[in-house]
Amino acid sequence: MSDKNVRNAGFTPSGISQGSLASSMMSHEAKASGGGVHSGGPTSTLQEMGARGTTHSSGFTSSGISSGSLASNKMSQEARSHGGGIPRGGTTSTVQSISMGGKGGRR
Repeated sequence: MSDKNVRNAGFTPSGISQGSLASSMMSHEAKASGGGVHSGGPTSTLQEMGARGTTHSSGFTSSGISSGSLASNKMSQEARSHGGGIPRGGTTSTVQSISMGGKGGRR
């Protein structure tokens, strides 16, 4: 289910779908960073997973992050770099939200 949610958000094997949540995220992220989308950020991470269909197998599931997975490792690294918490709009929270069918913290 999580891979389907990521594709429904517009992160597809053939690229980001025009007019989708994915294209909106990409636009906002590019504007915020001065014109580019950074490797390892929410947009690039979701696009890579959407293209490969690896969201669920990476540990970002529709019922939460799987223990001992790549996702849990990413969450732990992000928490350490932010003093113990996961920031809203960060890679982990955005990818997990969209994996569960949400909007990645966007309204």
